[in-house]
Amino acid sequence: MNALSAFTLWAQKNRWVWAAIGVLLLWLVLSVVTNRFSLSSLSGIVLSASFLTVVGIGQMFVVTTGRGNIDLSVASVITLSAFVALLTIKGQDANLAIGVTAAVLLGLAVGLLNSLLVVGLGIPAIIATLATGYVLATATLLSNKAISGFAVSPVLKGLATGRISGVPIMAIIAILGVAIASFVLRYTVFGQLLSAVGQNRTAARLAAINNGRVIAAAFIISSVLASLDGLLLGAYIGGAFLEMGQPYLLQSIAAVVLGGTLIFGGSATALGTLFASILLILIVTTMQIIGLPPGAQDIVQGIVVIFVLALAGRQALARRASVDPTDAAASKTEPGAAAPLPK
Repeated sequence: MNALSAFTLWAQKNRWVWAAIGVLLLWLVLSVVTNRFSLSSLSGIVLSASFLTVVGIGQMFVVTTGRGNIDLSVASVITLSAFVALLTIKGQDANLAIGVTAAVLLGLAVGLLNSLLVVGLGIPAIIATLATGYVLATATLLSNKAISGFAVSPVLKGLATGRISGVPIMAIIAILGVAIASFVLRYTVFGQLLSAVGQNRTAARLAAINNGRVIAAAFIISSVLASLDGLLLGAYIGGAFLEMGQPYLLQSIAAVVLGGTLIFGGSATALGTLFASILLILIVTTMQIIGLPPGAQDIVQGIVVIFVLALAGRQALARRASVDPTDAAASKTEPGAAAPLPK
């Protein structure tokens, strides 16, 4: 086996490497073109990508449940959480515990609602979470009317914008989140159950796995992380505004898919989500340097997501074609199952 074959085999098991290579190549290109890109400028990119990474990790758990599940409510959760933080914390560190508790409770409530709609009522995730997002948008409008001014807690501001030895604190938070998510996926029972449900729900159910609980937990994780992300994002920008979470809707899905998590479920990589988040911010930065208008930037990001989803779809078809007849029959009884359980 030559070096290229060995690398290809290794990359198939470590899909995050492609996003990492993309970050390296694009950073080098920008450095040559602008003649001013450096490690310090890259740290600014990483800071912006950290907020995307946090919400992306939650989205990753939902996508891993399979059947093309995605959480379209994260954008509204981020926005509403920022407003709730302003209303509860009121710029005082003494109220910080109340604000964090409110953000967690908001995430739990939205996650439970999404779980009820998807697991309890059997509504497709894309429709259920979109409906939830509309409800939250109305709550955001009401919160916006109740805001009398913008004041951010100094401690929260320090977490969102501060640095330790030149490294953004938010980047450290994002990396810790990636490390915890990676540990959960690889070494915990929940991580194994999540992969099993995402690969084949019929086989998981026959193995006495409660699919509903696993899927519900994924939606709750996504909503809680999105809410905490909104709390920190509001502190970073110094306030809140309508639609502030909207850019993270498309980008969170793109970060998950570009990072190597299979869109049809069953296999996830938190490290890939981190690198893909950085890559997406680099792409946006490149388009801004070129001078593309915001609308054109959205089109380019959409094309990138469609391209990656198309590749992911081809991989899923190849995986299904490779299963044996017995497993294929099991998959047909569960539409959307990505692959059989490992033997």
